[in-house]
Amino acid sequence: MQDTIFNEMKNGAIDRPEYRVVVDWLQRHGVEALQSRRAEAEALFRRIGITFAVYGEGGDPDRLIPFDMVPRIFNAGEWDMIESGSIQRACALNAFIADAFGAREIIKAGIIPEEMVTQNPAYLDQMNGYRPPHDVWAHIIGVDLVRTGPDEFFVLEDNCRTPSGVSYVLQNREVMSRMFPELFRDGRIRPVDGYADILAEAMQSVAPPNCSGTPTMAILTPGQFNSAYFEHSYLADMMGIELVEGPDLIVDDQKVYMRTTHGFEQVHVIYRRIDDDFLDPAMFREDSMIGVRGLMDAMMAGNVTVINMPGTGIADDKATYIHVPDMIRFYLGEEPIIPNVQTFRCDQSDDLAYVLDNLADLVVKEVQGSGGYGMLIGPTSTKAEIAEFAAKLRSTPNNYIAQPTLSLSTAPILTDAGLAPRHVDLRPFVVSGETNRMVPSGLSRVALREGSLVVNSSQGGGVKDTWVLRSEETS
Repeated sequence: MQDTIFNEMKNGAIDRPEYRVVVDWLQRHGVEALQSRRAEAEALFRRIGITFAVYGEGGDPDRLIPFDMVPRIFNAGEWDMIESGSIQRACALNAFIADAFGAREIIKAGIIPEEMVTQNPAYLDQMNGYRPPHDVWAHIIGVDLVRTGPDEFFVLEDNCRTPSGVSYVLQNREVMSRMFPELFRDGRIRPVDGYADILAEAMQSVAPPNCSGTPTMAILTPGQFNSAYFEHSYLADMMGIELVEGPDLIVDDQKVYMRTTHGFEQVHVIYRRIDDDFLDPAMFREDSMIGVRGLMDAMMAGNVTVINMPGTGIADDKATYIHVPDMIRFYLGEEPIIPNVQTFRCDQSDDLAYVLDNLADLVVKEVQGSGGYGMLIGPTSTKAEIAEFAAKLRSTPNNYIAQPTLSLSTAPILTDAGLAPRHVDLRPFVVSGETNRMVPSGLSRVALREGSLVVNSSQGGGVKDTWVLRSEETS
């Protein structure tokens, strides 16, 4: 583990220029004023209904996701690198998915083993040979980034199935602009309110081949008990499109229709927020009560586009992640702008031996894991926990990868005692249609417990507003 931790607010005792706006505000008003506004912000979140549920837990199903009042701030140059690196990665991942369900040139070239595709639990044989509009498979990709120094960013993982969190990006900004309107007046903080337009334009651009005229679009949700239901309804409202559940849709003559007060209306583009297994009971799980029977046939017939496409999960497990830099070189002919974290494959004997010898210093993750579950953080684990995980690795090494314990950068959070540094990561969102675009912000997740490296909301983390500053030349 690195000895030094990069503080995004301070360079030693000197405040970094990006955070001057925060320092100046605190000098004028004091920490007590910031704490008072935190209470106002929490009341506003509750009134708006910005909630986050965790499966399998009792208690409040409509609890607030912890929100920190101190923004995370990037300068224009930092964001240019994040944006270009994230878009580059999204392009390579989309090319890989298209290739995996097509000619499989990357397998023929010996870069990726065939079993990594065909034996992936997310692989869908039904998608072989299918060509979506513009060859875009993952229309919304969340790229999880960590920072270890002024110019050191790394990709921690990719989210290509149904990445969530963008509603918090937008609502965090809405709340911050209400709490601190004076900080936004000079226009130096780039706005995020164009996301709905970017997403709507991307959805329109991937209308199915048999759609003539303006496509009708909808968001398909599992329902109000889903942990991200607020996001589903929020995005539908922002785009002015219908939020539907499986029973609201029917397929007739390989066309999808939704029930409306005016009768049935054909739907051409569906942003689905349910897993592949439950998407179409005629093709996947027969017991699905939240899917749409016949949806896959309608898609294959060119009458509806589903975003993100079924099968995109082959691109975002942690074993595939290892090969994304090679995908960038193979498909784009470029070097990765943002590198991966060094990763050890536990299904390789040499890597496994190294991991078993160094478990106390590594982070071990399930290949198909998410949400901070099923992982070991060596430096904070007991000897008993390490021994238990070693047994798991010996039993099913294919299920795990391991990475060094990075010294994640810290950003300031508001505590009862004042500002304190906590570890953070970042999930920017790439929206792909006819073009690839991003809003200048992302979901900054923060580990609220001192010393913790786990930022996931399901594991006690919180979120921050993420500010991207305009360059001095354009501000």
